[in-house]
Amino acid sequence: MRGMIAIIKRNLTNFTRDKLKLFFSIFMSGFFLFIFSFVMKPTQGVDQPLNYLISGIIIMTVFQSALSNSTSIIEDMSMGFMKEIIVSPVARWQISIGQVLSSTIIAVLQGILVIIIALFMGLKIDVLQFIEMTGVMLAVGITFGSIGLYLASLAKSSTTFQIMITAFTMPLTFLSGAYIPTTVMPKILRPFVYINPLTYTTSIFRYITLKMENLTTDTLVQAGVAFNVHGFIIKPYMGLFIILGIGVIFFALCVIQFNKADFSNVKVFNHNHK
Repeated sequence: MRGMIAIIKRNLTNFTRDKLKLFFSIFMSGFFLFIFSFVMKPTQGVDQPLNYLISGIIIMTVFQSALSNSTSIIEDMSMGFMKEIIVSPVARWQISIGQVLSSTIIAVLQGILVIIIALFMGLKIDVLQFIEMTGVMLAVGITFGSIGLYLASLAKSSTTFQIMITAFTMPLTFLSGAYIPTTVMPKILRPFVYINPLTYTTSIFRYITLKMENLTTDTLVQAGVAFNVHGFIIKPYMGLFIILGIGVIFFALCVIQFNKADFSNVKVFNHNHK
């Protein structure tokens, strides 16, 4: 347990020390929030455009942060730090869990910072909404932090990992409904929408931020918050259980893969290398 806590503290310390990375991670979310808020305000058919917007921004912030933070383990492997930890009495499963939890904490903190920025821009949420949003962010952070660590354990270099992350995030982002409503997507893409965990993350966030609990099932389906899969309705909180299920699966996979991974040949791309 001490080894796990040490990994978490170290990753959090490294994140806060990297002022430039911290600044740009928050700046980009705030920038998108500021720019798109002007686009959303005149949008017809959206009762709370800023809340509609913030759900997508938070999703992308937490999702991308949880995945990208796994890069740190590649760097630790290349610098020899991970080899020192592995030969210590700390079990590998503790190291992997510490990595996932640290990625989750960092991703949730970034999501909360975006919410704070949005509050100054007119976002209206109550305490219960904030608690629910934080709970969902935790589930998303653990799920995609586990996926990120699983991919990092498979990669042999930071360059390979970045390519894998890009190939993974691009289709998930555009098929999630965060920017393009799923209701306007071609039917041929619907199966990919339904198996995309970000789809259900988007729906639960919109369900919470727009306070849609009093709407009928048909209305939720038309709004792209619930999904009619051949007559079977997937409601927002049912989608949350799907996210948790995927998280449990990849959490187990990343621990197993990390336990048997060979870190002796992992490399980090060096721009100064000739």
